[in-house]
Amino acid sequence: MVGMREAELYRQMPAKAVLCFLCQRRCYIRDGEAGFCRVRKNVGGKLYSLNYGKCAAYHVDPIEKKPFYHFMPASRAFSFAAVGCNFRCEHCQNWDISQPAEIFGRHMPPQELVDGAVLSRSDGIAYTYTEPTIFFEYAKDTAKLARKQGLYNVFVTNGYMSPETIEELGFLDAARIDLKAFSDRFYKEVCGGAYLEPVLKSIRLLHSRMHIEIITLLIPTLNDSDEEIRALSRWVRDLDAEIPLHFTGYYPANRMRLPPTPVQTLDKARRIAMEEGLKYVYTGNRPGDEGENTFCPKCNEKVISRFGMEVVENKLVGGDRCPQCRTRLPVVYDWKKEGGAGD
Repeated sequence: MVGMREAELYRQMPAKAVLCFLCQRRCYIRDGEAGFCRVRKNVGGKLYSLNYGKCAAYHVDPIEKKPFYHFMPASRAFSFAAVGCNFRCEHCQNWDISQPAEIFGRHMPPQELVDGAVLSRSDGIAYTYTEPTIFFEYAKDTAKLARKQGLYNVFVTNGYMSPETIEELGFLDAARIDLKAFSDRFYKEVCGGAYLEPVLKSIRLLHSRMHIEIITLLIPTLNDSDEEIRALSRWVRDLDAEIPLHFTGYYPANRMRLPPTPVQTLDKARRIAMEEGLKYVYTGNRPGDEGENTFCPKCNEKVISRFGMEVVENKLVGGDRCPQCRTRLPVVYDWKKEGGAGD
C-alpha cells in the first residue's frame, strides 16, 4: 500500500502492542492505534510508517537557509519533508505539514527524490521542514541512494530522536539541531510535553558522529532572558566552543501571537554567547545584521560575508583557512573528505 511500510526501531509487546523507540517519547502503541506523531500505526501487532514515500513539500534551498554556515557554504540542497512531528510547538512555522489532521503528500519514492536533486543540480539533500526523525525509513532509503550519486545528506531536527536511532544515522553527513530553550518548562509548555535533557543527550551524541550546528529561536518573554541565554551558551561551550550557534528571530505563527523578536535581543544574545567563550555565534532572520557573517576567532578578519541566505563573499583559503593569519576554521567544504562518502 502506498505510504505504508513496516517501521524500523520498534519492539513487539504482549497483546499485539508495540513499543516504538524511534524517538524519546517511546510510545507504547496498542493494536489499531497510532503514536504521538500520528504517522506510525500499530496494525495487527506490527508498526507501520504511514508517510513513507509521501512527499509533503520540496524545494531547492541554499544550505544557509537551514541554517548551516560551516557545512558546504553556498551549496544547494534539495529539501523535502513528509508530514508529522513528535512535537506540538505553539509557534511552529510549518504547522500545516508538521501537525496536520490527516496524512497527505505526493507519491515520490526515494529514487524520484534523488533524481530531482540531480536534475536540479543540487549538491545534497536536506531532510527538513518537518521532523525528519518521523519519516526515518523514507529518509534512510533516500539518503543511501543519494550517496551513490555523490550527494550529501543533512538533517534539520529538533533532536528528540532516541540514542538507538542516532546509531542508525550513518547515512548522515551533518545535523542542524534545535535547542529551543534551556528549560524543561519551555519544552513542556510550548513544545507539547517534551523535556530538555533528551535533546542535550542527542546533541552530545550527534556531535561525536558528525558536523553539527545548533539554533535557538528567541521568543520574547519565553526563552530570551540573559540568564537563560548565558546558561545555554555555557553548555554549548563546554561541549565544544567551535560549534556554530545561531540565534534567530521569532515571528508570530501557528497558535502563538507574541510580538516579533527585536533585533536588539539577537545582538544581545550573540554578545553574551561570545562573552561565554563561543567562537562562532550567528544571528538570523534579520538580513544585514553583522551576526550573519563569519569572523576569524584569532584576528577577527571577516572571512565569509552573507546577506540573508546568500553568501556574498568567501575569502577562506583552501576552504578553511583565514586569509589574514592562516588560522584553520571548522568549515566543511568537502564532505567526502570528512568521511561521509564511506558509508
